[in-house]
Amino acid sequence: MSHQVAGYSAMAKTYHWVVAILVFIMVPMGLVMSDLASGPLQNAFFFYHKSIGILLFILVVLRLLQHWVTPAPPPPTSMSPALRIISKAVHGLLYLVLIANPILGWVGLSLYGAPIPFFGLFDLPGIVPKDRPNAEAILDLHATIGVVFAWLVSLHVLGGLYHWLIARDGIIQRMTTAPYKNPKG
Repeated sequence: MSHQVAGYSAMAKTYHWVVAILVFIMVPMGLVMSDLASGPLQNAFFFYHKSIGILLFILVVLRLLQHWVTPAPPPPTSMSPALRIISKAVHGLLYLVLIANPILGWVGLSLYGAPIPFFGLFDLPGIVPKDRPNAEAILDLHATIGVVFAWLVSLHVLGGLYHWLIARDGIIQRMTTAPYKNPKG
């Protein structure tokens, strides 16, 4: 006997995959841009890192609002309590970082006195007075959280691969396709 696993809304899927694509651009860019030699390439990385960071923040806020209106489907009953706890923790930490780290970046850049462009359309205003010594500390924290975020994303992807290739419980299909008929019943 098979049963269906409820899927996410089309809007939730769209937010998820757009954010995922931007994260897979943003994180590697953030990890290497400070190590690049000063010049046009480094400047381009900083420009796009800031712009994508603003876009990610906006999309995540919209996703959280959408999630409030259209909650996530319940996990399949076959999912163990331990996996449910791990899943909630990883998702919660991902959202926390996706909200907090752009704000830290904004504060750090404001303290540094650097422009915060959004794809050349406008610059975000500074939100705190210029203070370079504190800027370095905040931007170092922003970078450290970025590394932690990369590990969280890796855990999220590994969890997805586990559900897709090993558990075969329909978790992946909830975010990719129509409802999934679980052959395990």
